[in-house]
Amino acid sequence: MAAPPDVSPAVRSALQWAAMTTTAATERERPVITPRRPGLDFRDVPRHWFGGHAIGSHGVNALNLLFPDGERFFVRSVRAYLSAVTDEQLKRDVQRFIEQEARHGVEHEHFFAALEQQGFRIRPMLAAYKFVAFKVIEKVSPPVLRLSATAALEHLTATFARLALTHPLLEQAHPTMRSLLRWHAAEEIEHRAVAFDVLQVVDPRLRTRAAGMAVAVGTLFPFWVGFHLSLLWQDRANLSIERLRSERAVGREELGARREAQRQAVLGYLRRDFHPLDEDTTHLAVEYFAAHPVAAG
Repeated sequence: MAAPPDVSPAVRSALQWAAMTTTAATERERPVITPRRPGLDFRDVPRHWFGGHAIGSHGVNALNLLFPDGERFFVRSVRAYLSAVTDEQLKRDVQRFIEQEARHGVEHEHFFAALEQQGFRIRPMLAAYKFVAFKVIEKVSPPVLRLSATAALEHLTATFARLALTHPLLEQAHPTMRSLLRWHAAEEIEHRAVAFDVLQVVDPRLRTRAAGMAVAVGTLFPFWVGFHLSLLWQDRANLSIERLRSERAVGREELGARREAQRQAVLGYLRRDFHPLDEDTTHLAVEYFAAHPVAAG
């Protein structure tokens, strides 16, 4: 098993250990990963598309803003170690992962145009995000840490994906946004193990995985909260304190459930024997695409 030239002696040792060990990942049935093109039109999506709630709409809008460049980061992080992957099935899955993530970025950027037409100034936010994430964090982080952070973020995203496909909350979303989020969620479930499996090839140590989760949590949530607050502030002419208090009270139970899911996701990820395919969610993606076919491509 060849190691990229930039790995440390400790990582090289871990690679040798991995080469002599039959991992549980090879015994699991990997989901079929299929890149698709939903071709969504966001022109009729209203400002408060999530059941008329501003807090909920802008909370998801903020996450949408993070996706395109975040997923390009994922692609770069995984592709950097493609030469270390010898398993042919995993190589094919990496390519399909890259194709899915590229399409996710394109579709979410189409939604950006709808936000700008509604008057939101998102480019300054995106510029700040890119500078901190890619000119600072990515520049100073070693490649293996970027890969580990990618694997952790993919696990968190798969947790959100499971909620999107099982929780009735999205039923109150505008149909186009519901299609966007559930299509994205189903594909995240399909490729949920790819970055993790590449990390297992490169550096299977628990401390490397834990470091990646620390970076993931420390970057995802501050950006997400900051974008959410900025969108609410820009929308202040359409909101009142009474309305925000009312929406916050209604959404408190849902927020608590989401936070508990996130907490369990982090704790589960730090188990020594964790693997993304241990949680049987593949059927959710299969069932979704059976009921809502999306053209492959």
